[in-house]
Amino acid sequence: MVYYIRKIGYFLLTLWAAVTLNFIIPRLQPGDPAEIMVRQLTGRGEVDPAQVAAIRTMLGYGSDNVFVAYIQYLGQMLQGDFGISFTYFPFPVTDVIAKALPWTLVLVGLTQLLSFLIGTLLGAVAAWRRNSRFDATISVGSTFVGNLQSVWIGLMILYVFAYQLGWFPAAGGYGYTDEDFSWLHITDVIAHGFLPALTLMITAPIGFILSMRNTMVQVLGEDYIRLGAAAGLKQRTLALGYAARNALLPVVTSFALSLGVLMGGSILIETVFDYPGMGRLMGEATAARDFPLMQAILLATIVIVLTANFIVDLLYPLIDPRARKAKA
Repeated sequence: MVYYIRKIGYFLLTLWAAVTLNFIIPRLQPGDPAEIMVRQLTGRGEVDPAQVAAIRTMLGYGSDNVFVAYIQYLGQMLQGDFGISFTYFPFPVTDVIAKALPWTLVLVGLTQLLSFLIGTLLGAVAAWRRNSRFDATISVGSTFVGNLQSVWIGLMILYVFAYQLGWFPAAGGYGYTDEDFSWLHITDVIAHGFLPALTLMITAPIGFILSMRNTMVQVLGEDYIRLGAAAGLKQRTLALGYAARNALLPVVTSFALSLGVLMGGSILIETVFDYPGMGRLMGEATAARDFPLMQAILLATIVIVLTANFIVDLLYPLIDPRARKAKA
């Protein structure tokens, strides 16, 4: 219980720090969002200060005292009120995010899960067959692909499979179908999401492959592996039941940590494919200095990543008995 209580305390403290930074960082950017909104509405270069003040008050952004604004921000956040979006005025931020969040969760969630399974499997096989041609191919190929930029990969995939071959749609989340759960709509959504998912899948497994391969190679050098081989245990039992299982803990850790990296990378990928997720929404909010929308998107991303790491911390004692004894 002490271990779990400590982890819960760390989670809450980290969440508070992230929420505070989420409030501060957008306000360090130059430009007044209310002034930008007035320019967009009026189409004039010069703005009336009275109009700017009215817009700031209407949007709940009128306090010049940072401390007062911070307290108001915390109170509104606890109530689920993130204000009105400047970009999608007059819609609330929660309504805007509610439409974009499922797209990113499905895209990133499926990509991360498949990357973990494929990367762990390839890394384990490469470690078990170390110094073989398969191991060399996986290691060199992973290093090469890991140095490529995901945006460049996305542009190449878009050019080949969408514009040249015409196999998949070039942009959007769905095309001519209505937003229902018919089979036609589901296949349409899958077709639109295939290329963004493929782009993420090319680089996402690299970390899992290298981590699993290097960790398992170290585990294979342990004395109990040699003892098991000398005792006549099957190769499959040694590989899966002992070596791979004991090497899995660091890979599980990287699963939670890489989730944040993958969600950050999805911003550019969703922009390239005009995918209606949180990444594209973040780009629009940043360009328009939409502070309420930016804060809500950053907070949602932070909560998802912290929750994933928190769950992994809670699962440590269940995954590895050595961690359970160490925390006891």
